[in-house]
Amino acid sequence: MTLKDIQNKLYENLKDSGWAPVLKMFILSKDFLSILETLYEDSQKGKSFTPVIKDLFKPFQECHYNDLKVVIINHSPYPQAGEADGMAFSCSHTKKEQPQLKCIFEEIGNTVYPGQFVKHDPDLTRLSNQGVLMLNAAMTTTIGSTDPHEKLWEPFTAYLLDMLTTYNSKIIYVFLGQASKKWNKSISNMNYKFFASHPVSGTYRKDNKWDSGDLFNQINNVLEKEFNTPIKW
Repeated sequence: MTLKDIQNKLYENLKDSGWAPVLKMFILSKDFLSILETLYEDSQKGKSFTPVIKDLFKPFQECHYNDLKVVIINHSPYPQAGEADGMAFSCSHTKKEQPQLKCIFEEIGNTVYPGQFVKHDPDLTRLSNQGVLMLNAAMTTTIGSTDPHEKLWEPFTAYLLDMLTTYNSKIIYVFLGQASKKWNKSISNMNYKFFASHPVSGTYRKDNKWDSGDLFNQINNVLEKEFNTPIKW
């Protein structure tokens, strides 16, 4: 299969979720083909990347465009081989939560569902299916490296956010960590925006707690107002 075939296949896979018309101009462009060429060339040099190609657009495949309510912007995927599944923070392949995902679950339990049992399901498809786009701004990273492909994916992320802010002013944007915060400038102030420290910060504390600033309740308050459909975190 050629890179052009892969490019076309990735585009075809977006049709069922309604994202194909939104992303068509970029996915079928020379710019995206160049991204695939870079990933291929790196892998030939022994710099394998994660997630695998077939999972690149899983966040879009699992979150139907017409249901989109929230865009959570993380910096980059897990760098461990086989861990990242395309959706930010999700660990559906291994079924084992990473420490930063555990911090997220603990924060949800403490703020949204205090005193209740919260299942720590590492597969975040259920959030995507409710209209939460779990986006890594740098959609790939070299396995074992702390240096994600940030520059490589900047054109795509810029295109995506431009399309979303142009045609949907009610989307909630969530920026996790300083690296993601820079994309705030790409979002119209007509949209709802929330900023929080990155969940990984909780892993550096003795109590392993991440203080999100009551992020998940704040998101649901807006969703109740705009859509009358809060997220079941």
